[in-house]
Amino acid sequence: MKILIAYHSFSGNTEEIAEMIQDRLNHHGYQPELYEIGMGAYFPELSNYDVVMLGTFTWDLGSTPAEVKDFVADVGYKPDNIAVFGSGETQFGGEEMFCLAVTKLARFYNSPWEGLKIEQSPRGSQEIKVSNWVDGIVESVRKEKEQKSWVTVGV
Repeated sequence: MKILIAYHSFSGNTEEIAEMIQDRLNHHGYQPELYEIGMGAYFPELSNYDVVMLGTFTWDLGSTPAEVKDFVADVGYKPDNIAVFGSGETQFGGEEMFCLAVTKLARFYNSPWEGLKIEQSPRGSQEIKVSNWVDGIVESVRKEKEQKSWVTVGV
């Protein structure tokens, strides 16, 4: 399975989540590619990946950063394999604004997976949230691939 982890980070929290996701995927035997939005010398072709994990932080009372919006526009279409994760802070805007960029992007892409929302840094008990989120996506993609292979062989 080819996996891209594309993320944009300001304080380092979203980058830390991306690296934690990468480690968990490595645990499953995958070698995901990390791509820092706004810093890459190339633009990845998303159709080459089975899953694209898109990471963002939320700022300015629920906004998605301009760099992430530019990335979405540069993609130019809505892939159906996008899983969204991100960091936010409930102290700015309360629960209704917490990780609102994650909610907006997951809705925009009609993601088959619930967005992963992390309060600031993914340390402590939030590490379990990251692992469970990754495990759920890996399992659902494996099942989907198995079903497709059964259909392909005519069973």
